[in-house]
Amino acid sequence: MGPLSSLKIIEIAGIGPGPMCAMLLSDMGAEVVRVDRVTKADLGMERDPKKDVMNRGRRSIAVDLKSPEGIELLLNMIDKADVITEGFRPGVMERLGLGPDVCMARNNKLVYGRMTGWGQDGPLSQAAGHDINYISLTGALNAIGREGEIPVHPLNLVGDFGGGALYLAMGVLAAVIEAQKSGKGQVVDCAMTDGSASLMAMFYGMKAMGAWSEERGTNAIDTGSHYYTVYETADKKHISIGSIEAKFYKELLEKTGLSGDSGIPKQHDAANWPQMKERFTEIFKSKTRAEWCDIMEGSDVCFAPVLNLQESIEHPHNVARKTFVEVGGVVQPAPAPRFSSTPSEIVKPPSAPGEDTDAVLSDWGFGTDELARLHKANVIAQR
Repeated sequence: MGPLSSLKIIEIAGIGPGPMCAMLLSDMGAEVVRVDRVTKADLGMERDPKKDVMNRGRRSIAVDLKSPEGIELLLNMIDKADVITEGFRPGVMERLGLGPDVCMARNNKLVYGRMTGWGQDGPLSQAAGHDINYISLTGALNAIGREGEIPVHPLNLVGDFGGGALYLAMGVLAAVIEAQKSGKGQVVDCAMTDGSASLMAMFYGMKAMGAWSEERGTNAIDTGSHYYTVYETADKKHISIGSIEAKFYKELLEKTGLSGDSGIPKQHDAANWPQMKERFTEIFKSKTRAEWCDIMEGSDVCFAPVLNLQESIEHPHNVARKTFVEVGGVVQPAPAPRFSSTPSEIVKPPSAPGEDTDAVLSDWGFGTDELARLHKANVIAQR
């Protein structure tokens, strides 16, 4: 019943941002079919595929895309699809016989979503890479870390998921809307370098205004200031403070017992930030994280405890919001964002590769005799 319930999407199985994008679209109601490899090695995984949360909500078929019959099978499905997404290096899909020209000649309304690190062209387009490399090229990684220390990579949230999965999902949906008006699909070239650069727009703007220093860890919101950073508590846990605005900073001073100190310097006087950090470090180490939660949580200090994954699941706010749900025995993030009339949902746990081959192909118009023939020729496999 989600807002994308009318869309039929084919996802060529990959890693990282591709599955994340497909998960988001599936959560919002699209019928997404994941195309996995047919080999025994791929059908038998060392890790439990039922716990691979990013593969939730969609069915899997196993097809040999190196065989002419496998290619023809997928092209027959593409005839009925709204979107196809893939995450190979540039040229791989073309060599398989599934490039945009071939697919869109058969279905001129098809939106063809392409996910790469470096993009479909450019001098690095054929090079291998991962999230850490893509965000290195756009200024994002260099900007993250403390003064005098090396850059800290923020998991793979900025390149793979922020600059990749989310931008591909947004691009695909924009292209679908346009195709519904014009009757013509198009290629969506999503590069994680482009997406992570886009995410840095505010900082490039601040740099142009002279309000952002290239020296890492010296700006107001990159751990440079004392009012927007993380502090350790008495029990070796941590809290986060984000008291940027004057009224919030005033409350921070009140709740830490510093409001009556006439020697407190002006909040945005960067020359005094190191001194103030030392004072706050000492103050926050005087109580446990739980004690600071009692004092500050829910106030306008802009405060939160720094929680691990299990603690996040159990936090009262997340419990009240149902931010995490249990599906197939696995606790995981619930679909986001939320819709008032067409709510998103996780329709099923992750499928193992090839688990749904026969059911999906039957639903997409392939007859029993045809399925039997394709199985006998090892073009498809049912786990």
